[in-house]
Amino acid sequence: MLQIYLHEFFTSIHSLTEAIHLKEEEAMTFGGNRVVSTRLVLCAALLLIFGPLASTSAQDKKVAQTNGVDNSKMGAYRALAQHIYSDFQKGDLAAAAEMGRVLERVWDKAEEYGGDTALAKTNRSLFEEIDKAMDQFITPLMDTKGKTPDPAKVKAAFNFYMEKLKLAD
Repeated sequence: MLQIYLHEFFTSIHSLTEAIHLKEEEAMTFGGNRVVSTRLVLCAALLLIFGPLASTSAQDKKVAQTNGVDNSKMGAYRALAQHIYSDFQKGDLAAAAEMGRVLERVWDKAEEYGGDTALAKTNRSLFEEIDKAMDQFITPLMDTKGKTPDPAKVKAAFNFYMEKLKLAD
């Protein structure tokens, strides 16, 4: 998205520099009455270019949701991870382990073997980064062997996984 705006910006700047070189008499007019200065044209162009960019930045931070689940490529994985972490915080290690296994199976089925749109096919290195972060989060929960994993380590792994998911949205 940013690349599109930068391309439009540089194209507009190029056009504006050509307009600046025009003689004042050849500049744009409104209704044939008054000559518009090149400064005004430049300011208007910059507003047109950077105005949408600013609103897009704000939109990137807020993803639409349905029933609390982000409507994004990684939204379902994020929601599952949040439930797993919530189960862990409540002390329900069995539920956290079970849902951890569900997350792992769903992720592998969709993003590794899921066809042409699978992340493993479209961006292998990012797939591996997220897969590794997911494993660091869910493995301690699935392999508890009767011991509760260190809450600080689980929280750090959860936060790291959530950050990695954002890269693929």
